[in-house]
Amino acid sequence: MLLRRTLPLALAALLTACATPQPTPRETLPAAVQQALAQAGVPADALAAVALPLGHAAAPWRYRANVPMQPGSAMKVVTSIVALDRLGPNHRGYTELRTAAPLQGSELQGDLVLKGGADPELDVARFWALLVDLRQRGVQHLRGDLLVDRTLFRPARMDLGRPPFDETPEFAYNVIPDALQLAGSLLPLEISSVEGTVRASTVPPLPGIEFTSSMALTDRACKDWDDDWQPAKVLRHEGRTQIELQGGFPKGCTQRTALQLIDRQELTERLFRALWQELGGSWAGRAREAAAPEGTRLLVRHEGRPWGEVLRRMNKQSDNAQARLLFLSLGLARMAQAPQATTAELAAQEVRAWLAEQGIGDAGLVLDNGSGLSRSERVTPLQLASMLAAAWRGRHAAELVMSLPVAGVDGTMRSRLKDSPATGWARLKTGTLRNVVALAGYVKDPQGRPWAVAMMVNHERASHARPVLDALVDRIARQGPGGAGGGGDGAGGGAE
Repeated sequence: MLLRRTLPLALAALLTACATPQPTPRETLPAAVQQALAQAGVPADALAAVALPLGHAAAPWRYRANVPMQPGSAMKVVTSIVALDRLGPNHRGYTELRTAAPLQGSELQGDLVLKGGADPELDVARFWALLVDLRQRGVQHLRGDLLVDRTLFRPARMDLGRPPFDETPEFAYNVIPDALQLAGSLLPLEISSVEGTVRASTVPPLPGIEFTSSMALTDRACKDWDDDWQPAKVLRHEGRTQIELQGGFPKGCTQRTALQLIDRQELTERLFRALWQELGGSWAGRAREAAAPEGTRLLVRHEGRPWGEVLRRMNKQSDNAQARLLFLSLGLARMAQAPQATTAELAAQEVRAWLAEQGIGDAGLVLDNGSGLSRSERVTPLQLASMLAAAWRGRHAAELVMSLPVAGVDGTMRSRLKDSPATGWARLKTGTLRNVVALAGYVKDPQGRPWAVAMMVNHERASHARPVLDALVDRIARQGPGGAGGGGDGAGGGAE
C-alpha cells in the first residue's frame, strides 16, 4: 500500500523537474554572490553579468547576459573603446584665438575670436598661458568684442533649457559640456570658516563677483564639507553677481573647489577680463557668443593632451564632462552629411556603426551622452563584455587597459577588493547611480588567463550591492567564473 501511494507522488515530482528548465552551470550564481545578494536585500533578478574568455578555450559564463541594464559610469567604457578606434589615442582638443581685424602697433582693431575645439583640460592656467602667447604676438589693446565660438557641436549650448539631473547641479559631475569648456564651466573658489563665519572668494580674484554666507558651522570632518551643502542663491544686478552660500560648513576648514554657480558665458568674460588685465592688456568691449566670421586668421593655438592620456583621468576618476566631450567628438565626422541632426545623435550612430563592424548586436542599446550620467542609457552585459573583448584584440588595447581603475590600488576601485587575488590585477570601470552599481573591465583567473567582464545591478537598493559585484570578481580571480579552473560548462570559448 505504501509503495502504491508513493509511486504517483515520485512520478509527479520527476515530471515536474523535467518540465521546469534548470539553470546550467554557466547560469548559476556562485554561493558567495548569492549570499551577498541576500545580505544586500537585493533579488537575484536585479543582477545581470557575463564573463568572456580572452584568447583561451574556456567557456563563457553568463547570468541574464542579454538583459538591457542601466550601466551608470560603466558606459564610459563604450565611449572609450569606440573613440580609441575611430579617433585614435593621439586625437586632441584645441583652443584658438583668431581675428579678421588688422593689428596696428599693439592694438587689435576689431573683434577677437575665442574658438573652442573640445579641449577637455582648458583650465585657468592653460587659458592664462594662451593669453600670454597672444601678448607675445604683440597684442596689448583690444578695440572690439570677444566673440566666443562654441559652434563645434550642434547645438552649441546643450546645457540651455535642460532640467538639472539631480538636486546638486552646482557640482562638477553635473556639468553639460560644450566645445569651449573653459575652467570646466565651473567657478573656481576657496571656502573657509574663519572666526565663526564662512567666507568665500574666487581663485583668481574676479571683480564683480561677491559672496555672502548664511552657512551654519558644523562638526563634520573637513573632507566631508559638501555633505551639508545646499544650493546657493545667485543674484545679478548692475554688472555684479552676488552669491549667497547656504547649508553647513565644517569649523576650522578651508577648501579649494570649483562649482557651477554662474553661467559659463559670464565666467568666460570675467576670466578673460581679469587675466588679460593682469597681463597688462586693455579691453573695453564685451563677450558675445557667436560663430567666427569668415576670413579669420589664426593668432595663437593651444592643443590639449592626447585623448589616449586624458582617458586615464577620465576613467579612473569617472569624469562625466570629459566623457561627454569625447562622445560628442565621435559625431563630428558626420555633421556635414546630416545638417539637421544633433552631434549627440551622430555620435550614437557612430557607436552603432562600430558595433555592426564588430559583429555585436545593438538590440536593447540606448545611447544618450556616453557618460552614464543618464536615466535612459542602457546596455546589456554581453554587449559591453563583447566590446571589451574586441578592444582586447584591437590596436589600442594598451591605452584602454591603462585607463581603467586598478582594483584595490587607484581611481574609483582604490578601496575595493583589498583582500582579493584581484588586487593589483583586475582593471575595472565602476558605475554608480541611485539605483545602479556596475563593473566592467578585465580580470585574470588563477591560471593567469584574462576575462572580459561586465556586471550590473539595477535596483532601489543598489547602493548596498557593491559587495555582490566584488564577490563575483573575487570568484573569478580565485576559481574562474565557472568554478575551479574557470571551465564553465564545457561549451566552446568566445563571445556569444
